[in-house]
Amino acid sequence: MSQEIDEEKINEYLKRNENALKIIEIRVPENSHLYDIAMDFRRMAQDYTDDARYFYGKGDFINAFASLSYAYGWIDAGARLGLFDVGNDHVRFTLKR
Repeated sequence: MSQEIDEEKINEYLKRNENALKIIEIRVPENSHLYDIAMDFRRMAQDYTDDARYFYGKGDFINAFASLSYAYGWIDAGARLGLFDVGNDHVRFTLKR
């Protein structure tokens, strides 16, 4: 197994994050205080994914990979807290059940 952060690994993680961003749905009601928090989690995930694309374009694979990891952390935390509905996908998301 390669321990390098190469272009293939960045593309794999970028695809994973983009797919997750398409899957997640805000689970809490719009008039709930938690709705703003859920939107913030989603925005942070999108912003870090965008940062990853920026770093990737500059050939900075280490910061691109770090940004993708942060982005997925926001997504996974939102799913775990119940802010995002991700179905019963225990493979891509860390769910309690």
